[in-house]
Amino acid sequence: MTDFAKRVEALKSHHEQLLTRRNEPIEWGNGIYEKYKYPILTAEHTPLEWRYDFNENDNPYLMQRIMMNATLNSGAIKWQGRYLLVVRVEGADRKSFFAVAESPNGIDNFRFWDEPITMPDDVIPATNIYDMRITAHEDGWIYGVFCAERHDDSQPGNLSAATATAGIARTKDLKTWYRLPDLKTKSQQRNVVLHPEFVDGKYAFYTRPQDGFIDTGSGGGIGWALVDDITHAEVKEEKIINARHYHTITEVKNGEGPHPIKTPKGWLHLAHGVRATADGLRYVLYMYMTALDDPTRVIAQPGGFFLVPEGNEYLGDVMNVAFSNGWIADEDGKVFIYYASADTRMHVATSTIDRLVDYCMNTPEDGLYTAASVETIKKLIAKNRQTTK
Repeated sequence: MTDFAKRVEALKSHHEQLLTRRNEPIEWGNGIYEKYKYPILTAEHTPLEWRYDFNENDNPYLMQRIMMNATLNSGAIKWQGRYLLVVRVEGADRKSFFAVAESPNGIDNFRFWDEPITMPDDVIPATNIYDMRITAHEDGWIYGVFCAERHDDSQPGNLSAATATAGIARTKDLKTWYRLPDLKTKSQQRNVVLHPEFVDGKYAFYTRPQDGFIDTGSGGGIGWALVDDITHAEVKEEKIINARHYHTITEVKNGEGPHPIKTPKGWLHLAHGVRATADGLRYVLYMYMTALDDPTRVIAQPGGFFLVPEGNEYLGDVMNVAFSNGWIADEDGKVFIYYASADTRMHVATSTIDRLVDYCMNTPEDGLYTAASVETIKKLIAKNRQTTK
């Protein structure tokens, strides 16, 4: 065996150890969910064949020819008994693409499929696509809704000026994707999610209207819109169903995460909220519930955040960020919550439908004032005093 072959063998062995590493829950959590010790996907989990040229004549130093930077913001689906993530993979060139990673149990042993997804372009090609939400719709298709980013050519001298639309594609096997025209709206849309059921015979979208690529401006929160034809989707009327509020976790902006989970007591929603700090923007996850007979009517919203970056989760490309656009509800009621930290790596937290419903229905809402927060705490203290007598 040549020295080059030995180095290749050692590299592949090291990679296999990473892929097969067993994950384990972290003790002493908050009782709502369990986080796990290791990230489930990092840039190092991407296949070696995507990064290395294994021809000794062409790559005698065994260097990475194509480097990967991050694995983040993954859509999720349970499909044919397997736990699949449609991962946003970002290369060293800052271009994101989609790739499917598969696990037998949803918490470890994730492996990418052989090749990234080939996503057809819309009429106007996008420079970058990312953050796909996956919805198995009752019409029989699996839909992916994602952000399609292009340079804002109205500002030719500003290389940071961008526009965002919601790209739409659908598939039957998560391998061959059929691109539909981007969602037409009056505002920019970076955060759009397809509801899994028809509503009044129409397709329903959760939106996030923005005046600009980054700033929400007059956009008031998570929106709702009905569309007649998803093959030529256009938002004509849009209403806010989950608003932003001053001095809360949603002060700067908020957006729907994955599509909601249907339960006997209502739709469970996972969303992200953003507020400004002295150290920049802080992204956290929060939850709310809407009524089964009217998905636009909020029936419960726990105050404050649901999940935040902790420990090493703070560190990465974009500090202080937790973001989720994928979760899976198993047949037995177990829920796998997939979230990215610091725009760098993917994690999983697990809970159950019953626990998440209990959390939403029985956690106090944000009273929006310090005095209200103190009174809420005092009520719990008084209740515990009565309980321990």
